[in-house]
Amino acid sequence: MSGRGLKQLSIATVLVLMAGMILVFFWVPMDADQGFKQKIFYLHVPLAIVALIGFMAGGVEGYRHLRSGDRRHDANSYVFIHLSVVFGVAVLITGMLWAKASWGHFWVWDEPTLVSFLIVFLLYCTYYPFRYAVEDRDRQARYASVFAITAGAFVPLNFMAVRMAESVIHPRVFATSEGGLPDSMLLTFLVCFAGFALLWVTLVKLELLGKQTSGQVSRLRRALEAEGFGQDAESGSVGRRIAPNLESR
Repeated sequence: MSGRGLKQLSIATVLVLMAGMILVFFWVPMDADQGFKQKIFYLHVPLAIVALIGFMAGGVEGYRHLRSGDRRHDANSYVFIHLSVVFGVAVLITGMLWAKASWGHFWVWDEPTLVSFLIVFLLYCTYYPFRYAVEDRDRQARYASVFAITAGAFVPLNFMAVRMAESVIHPRVFATSEGGLPDSMLLTFLVCFAGFALLWVTLVKLELLGKQTSGQVSRLRRALEAEGFGQDAESGSVGRRIAPNLESR
C-alpha cells in the first residue's frame, strides 16, 4: 500500500459526491408520494449497499489471509470491516430519519429489511471484542479471519432471505412490477452510489497507508532501541495489538 494516487482518488471522490448531491437537490424530480423527504434515499441505500459489499470483501480478505498467512490480507480485512461498520452507523441513522419522516416512528420492528440490516450490523460489532480478546497476534489474525469469512457468507444469505420475505412497509424500488425507478432517479442513484463507493475506497486506502506508516515507525523504533537509542521497547508497544498494522512487510 502506498499513497500513490490517493490525491487523485480523493479529488474524484469529492467531485462525484458533489455531482450526486447536485442531482439530488436540483435535478431529480420529487417523489410523487413522499415528496422532498424521499431524497434521503440517495444517501441511505448507497451507504447500505457499500457497507454490505465491504463486509463481504472483508470475508474474502480473511480467506486470502488463511490461505497465504500474509498479514496484508488480515489488515485489509480489518479495515474493510471497520469502515463498513462506520458506514453501517450512517445507514441506521439515515434509515431512522427516513422512517420518522415517512412512518412517524424511528423504528418498525416488524419490517424485515430494517431488522435484518440491524442484525448484520450487530454481528459485525462483535468483531472487535472477539478480536481484542486474543493476545497472540497470529492467533488473533486467524480467528478474526474465520469470523470475517463466516459473517461475510451470512450477508448474502440474509439478503436473499429478506428479498423472499413479504415486505410490510419498506419500499422496493428495484425490479418491481411497476418497472422500478424512473431513468432520472436511477441515474442520480448510480452517481450517488459511485460517490459513496469511491469514498469507501478512499478511506480504506488512507487507513491502510496509516497502518503501513505505523509499522514502519515501529520497525525504526526497534532498530534504534537495538542500537541503544530511544526508550525502553515497552514504551512503544501500547496499543500495538488494538488493530493490525503492516510492520511485517
